[in-house]
Amino acid sequence: MPYATYLPEQMGTATIAPGGRFEAGSYASLTLTYTAGFFGIDDSGHLKISWRTTSDMGKPQLTNPAAPNYTTVAASNGAELETRIDRVNIRPWANTLFIRVGRGFLRAGDTITVRFGDTGGGSPGLRLQTNCEPHFTFKVVVDAFATYEFTELPESPSIALVPGPPARWKAIWPTLVPAGEPFRLAIVAEDRWGNPTDRADATVRLACSHPVEGLPSQVQMRPGDGPVLLEPLTVRDPGDIVLTLHDESGQQLGRANPLRVTAQTGLRHFWGDLHAQSEETIGTNSVESYFHYARDLAFLDMVGHQGNDFQITDAFWDKLNRLMRAYHAPHRFVTVPGYEWSGNTGLGGDRNVFFMQEDRPIRRSARILVDGIAGNTECYTAADLFHALRDEDAVVIAHVGGRYADIRTAHAPQLERAVEVHSTWGTFEWLLHDAFDLGYRVGIVCHSDDHKGRPGATRPGASHFGAIGGLTCYLMPELTREAVFRALRSRRHYGTTGTRMFLSVTGEFAEPVTVFADDPALGPAAQTQLRQAGMGDIVRPGNVPMRLDVQAIGSAPLERIDVFHGKQLVRTERPFTQAALGRRIRVLWEGAEYRGRGREVLWRGKATLHGTRFDNAAAVNFLNPEQGLALHDDGTGLTWQSVTTGNMAGFDLWLGGDGTGTLSIETNVVSGQVDLAATGMADHQLDGGGLGRRIRIFRLPDNNEATRLDFSHDVRFEGPADLPVYVRVTQEDGHQAWSSPIYLIG
Repeated sequence: MPYATYLPEQMGTATIAPGGRFEAGSYASLTLTYTAGFFGIDDSGHLKISWRTTSDMGKPQLTNPAAPNYTTVAASNGAELETRIDRVNIRPWANTLFIRVGRGFLRAGDTITVRFGDTGGGSPGLRLQTNCEPHFTFKVVVDAFATYEFTELPESPSIALVPGPPARWKAIWPTLVPAGEPFRLAIVAEDRWGNPTDRADATVRLACSHPVEGLPSQVQMRPGDGPVLLEPLTVRDPGDIVLTLHDESGQQLGRANPLRVTAQTGLRHFWGDLHAQSEETIGTNSVESYFHYARDLAFLDMVGHQGNDFQITDAFWDKLNRLMRAYHAPHRFVTVPGYEWSGNTGLGGDRNVFFMQEDRPIRRSARILVDGIAGNTECYTAADLFHALRDEDAVVIAHVGGRYADIRTAHAPQLERAVEVHSTWGTFEWLLHDAFDLGYRVGIVCHSDDHKGRPGATRPGASHFGAIGGLTCYLMPELTREAVFRALRSRRHYGTTGTRMFLSVTGEFAEPVTVFADDPALGPAAQTQLRQAGMGDIVRPGNVPMRLDVQAIGSAPLERIDVFHGKQLVRTERPFTQAALGRRIRVLWEGAEYRGRGREVLWRGKATLHGTRFDNAAAVNFLNPEQGLALHDDGTGLTWQSVTTGNMAGFDLWLGGDGTGTLSIETNVVSGQVDLAATGMADHQLDGGGLGRRIRIFRLPDNNEATRLDFSHDVRFEGPADLPVYVRVTQEDGHQAWSSPIYLIG
């Protein structure tokens, strides 16, 4: 137990008013009243009121009565209270209002009243957590004897956080299906914070580029309705399908992910989020609601659960494996058992461990938050973990979370077949570069690492998480757990920053070359003579050049596709030409402070135009609705505040006049000036140090509607070192995707 167990029933009670349901992310004024129990609280004793570590509820502040989150604390008997807000409680309840009783004491029946969001001085109230939770708890623990030994009350007060009205619409269907095969379409309304909402009251009209059997012209969504499922749907003829959603006036509400209908069956596209966790460890909401969300609200094809091992009790491990088995339905919804090995960074850092079967042993990095476990099964280092897994039917993924995977410290190529380059923690291409430097042959995945009860569809809200959670498209012949493991072991997948774009990357050869069934560096591997290779393949081409064929269909207009030979950017392809550039200037900032915790870069900036003005401005990839652009009334400048954690954000300006003049940019990270007349497609960069911190300025067409880009790229392997060839796709809305490399080897 994390707290003392001495006579909790004598330590008092706590209530909150008003109770009931509150809109997630809204402002409220809540009064929490602690009533002292039999022992009271002695002079210099303490009361702690805590909420979950990962909650993005506004941080209470004690000094400005007119500002958001103003909070007051008072004792009924006049005892002097010393109060501060800090992260001073046991995970997962770190966020804490810490109250010390000084110059007095409390007897039984005396109270301490905490007004979160006290509006008496003009404050709008406390900004509540932005993700939904049926029981958002204020955990109350008491040090009644002034010993710094805290006892948890038998019952802590809670409120319910529910979704707000619709702010965006999503339409989700497969990325690739064979002609004539039935599939489904899900229409989801979300509130401004990304919570699926049942508060929609709308007629949604559907406009489709091709005939789809079973697809109605409109659907009704009424209050109380969840997502609308339309099935079975079929398309008879091959083609690329575009579906848009409109309101009754014809205004576009949203756009479905691209759908390619093929004439032949083969490798299909299945979308998964294998990396997230629930309230039993560091996240929010129960593990039961976790699986329900993944299957019935995010509409994933597959899901894993990756709780921190040092918080997984034996009882929860058993429960998690039972739920994995219960929800697993091959060909419909696949679960992948596993856990997060959460070793300290210096001992190897975070790894995601996945098993083919349930009920495999969990080998923890530590037992710091679990007691009463029999045996000695810890693996304190990543090397120990890999040794323990050597005979398991398992795969491992290196990832970056609070701790980052140090693949230089330990790596097992038989097990560790992929690196996670994006999650809600940010974007981490440097982890892939580490693998290239070390000669590792890994694939690229992106998952959410969701902590908010929204696997497969998480947004950062207003917290320190800086990005939308990722997704991975696994290329498989069927939706089974066995096929998932084959895809991971062969690196046959691509990752995205949460969008479901279509991506095809193949290598074509004029004559047969050697393609390996497995990594030949691991031992003898079957060889086949082929003229084509796909994502993740390991190829010995000899002197035969490779033509890389790339096809991308975005869920939004495409900005560019970058081709990489290892870490080197060798080509950038765009869906428009220099002649199509218009008056639109894009400014993007990106990067992180460093690899570990505290990687967030808080950008405070100002942009000023000289010799011209802008007619319009729009934010790009601003993920926190509370942050945005502040435009100057005269159209000559703007200011902003934004966070990046390896990913990007920015804005577009549509210039007035002839588009000449200069643009000055001042930020707390880097500043500079650019000549607008000389600004074209190429990036003008301002280097901000840190881990890829920089600002990029370039020009775009005034209105780019191109969502598809096909091209070929010639590659000649000259050895002797491996040549990993892959692409990175960037959409105009800030979403990105990475193909797993094709490895050309000697």
